[in-house]
Amino acid sequence: QVQLEESGGGSVQSEGSLRLSCAAATLTYADYSMGWFRQAPGKEREGVAHIGTDASTRYADSVKGRFTILRDNAKNILYLHMNVLKPDDTAMYFCAARRGGPWYNQRDLLPNFYTYWGQGTQVTVSS
Repeated sequence: QVQLEESGGGSVQSEGSLRLSCAAATLTYADYSMGWFRQAPGKEREGVAHIGTDASTRYADSVKGRFTILRDNAKNILYLHMNVLKPDDTAMYFCAARRGGPWYNQRDLLPNFYTYWGQGTQVTVSS
């Protein structure tokens, strides 16, 4: 059974930074496209960042230039570096995986196409 586990969430003031990590004990990262998603109370889950098996990346417009997604296939860890955080970034953040390479379009940021999910880690940004 595939298990993804996020860590690194917390509370931070506006303009601050956080780094999220996602580890998988039973998944060979190199075979999977990975994504970070978030869900705020009362809102739908939305794609934040995607990284393909070829390390290509795609970001939601709202986080471009502030967030960076990275993967370490040797360690089976996915990262999300978040800088210049804003109160609107407050949400539960999830990592997810789907087998196969990137599609190089917005589908890479749609949660419906992802198979495996972590439990989430909370990020709270105060003004």
